[in-house]
Amino acid sequence: MKNIVILSLVAALSLCPATMHGKKKQKKYAKTEVSLDSSKPVEQPMTPVTITNAKKQLEGEWDIVTLRKKPVSTPDRAYLYLDFKNFKVYGSTGCNDLNGRFQQSGTNINFKDFITTERACHSATRERDILKALAEVQRMTMSTQYNIEYLNLMNSKGQVIMVLKHHNLDLMNGVWIVREADGVNVRDKNVRMVIDATMQTLHGNTGCNIINGIIHIDASKDHAIQFEDIHTTGNVCDDMTTETAILVALEQTESCKRINDAQVALLDHKGRIVLMLDRTTLPR
Repeated sequence: MKNIVILSLVAALSLCPATMHGKKKQKKYAKTEVSLDSSKPVEQPMTPVTITNAKKQLEGEWDIVTLRKKPVSTPDRAYLYLDFKNFKVYGSTGCNDLNGRFQQSGTNINFKDFITTERACHSATRERDILKALAEVQRMTMSTQYNIEYLNLMNSKGQVIMVLKHHNLDLMNGVWIVREADGVNVRDKNVRMVIDATMQTLHGNTGCNIINGIIHIDASKDHAIQFEDIHTTGNVCDDMTTETAILVALEQTESCKRINDAQVALLDHKGRIVLMLDRTTLPR
């Protein structure tokens, strides 16, 4: 797995998980896929994309969606993270974590030196198939559909053996000020969250208590995100209104939507905005 350092963020928020009390998330409705663009056509062809700057276009996390033309189904999310600074690849086979290296020049790419953790998996056959396919990769092409980017990995014969979908929650990574909770302005600018979609962690400050939680990502749905196992410190404050609104909104969140480079919205299962977040940085 990619070793992303978030200790400074956690320290800056003075997170104290040892003194936290769990708040179990309870869903009272069936999960529904949220369409962020109801005007898009039912079918849209794949549009080829020229790879002109591999680092800019390919750096980041990619979900494994098909393997030799068959959908990938694994216990956990199968994905690759391409690190162009060190030319390393991190990720998961859907059961075990993996690490390796890659070489890239233009549209040529190959993977090597893979090592994995050794958990016993019911999907061991699929894991072997993924590793075998990665060892065969020689070339790549990019395409896009409904503004979602895909990376097609091919063998030496030009046959597509694996299709990756650009993990579209990278926009959530960072430090955020909570601007609105359930449509109500939040005046306290110290109410903020640190979201790491890659490590799938949430840390934050409600203005009264510190919160920690985990992020659940459904790779089969675009922009789908949920917050689970949310814990808070046990402080009792004079006004708990904002904290309550934030915790309820996090429990209701089913997806996210980019407003602009500095702002995102979290949506419930009906597509209603429950939280508005403004990008910021932690104070030094």
